[in-house]
Amino acid sequence: MIYTLIILLFSSVNPIEKNHVEPKELNIPLELYNEIGNTSMSFEAFDIAYQGWVKLKDSLLHKSDIITLVDFSQPSTKKRFYLIDMSKRQVIYQNYVAHGKNTGMLEAQKFSNIVHSNQSSLGFFKTGETYYGKHGLSLKLDGLEKGINDKARKRHIVVHKANYAEEAFIKKYGRLGRSFGCPAIPAADYDFVIDKIKDGSLLFIYHPTESYLKNSSVLN
Repeated sequence: MIYTLIILLFSSVNPIEKNHVEPKELNIPLELYNEIGNTSMSFEAFDIAYQGWVKLKDSLLHKSDIITLVDFSQPSTKKRFYLIDMSKRQVIYQNYVAHGKNTGMLEAQKFSNIVHSNQSSLGFFKTGETYYGKHGLSLKLDGLEKGINDKARKRHIVVHKANYAEEAFIKKYGRLGRSFGCPAIPAADYDFVIDKIKDGSLLFIYHPTESYLKNSSVLN
């Protein structure tokens, strides 16, 4: 009798446990974004950068605590270059960044993977080695998405400093100058940036271009 009663009690509890609805999964990108606390950074851009970082950080990246986010949904008059330290949950550097001369004037609008297009490329890149060129210390990039940015080396798409990426240029012309497709940044703290992100960290260039979001090999 007691044994039967125990069986009945357990049988009445188990179905309830089986059908119990757990709380919705936490929105980790939103929590991180709020913790970082930089509202000038687009959440949509950060969210996509985070998705790629999660997918790539353990298998491909040598510096998995760093995300560089270039947000080309913002005009060039905004400080749209973000260096995010994921271990510290902080934007540790933020400044201007130029886009390609054939990508747009004030706003970035057109993107390409074609050699000599003088347009910026979208998507996920892995930072490479440094070298000294006509712009001084520069950082090579490897595009990680075939057909979208994988010709970055052939196109000589690098991070470098440029006087047309300075605030003084904006004051004179109402926008930044433009590159041949490179994400060019101001000289201030430039050596720090290059040293921090070189040799295997993630760099993501964002724009809400539907064809990119649909065809990205990292996101899909």
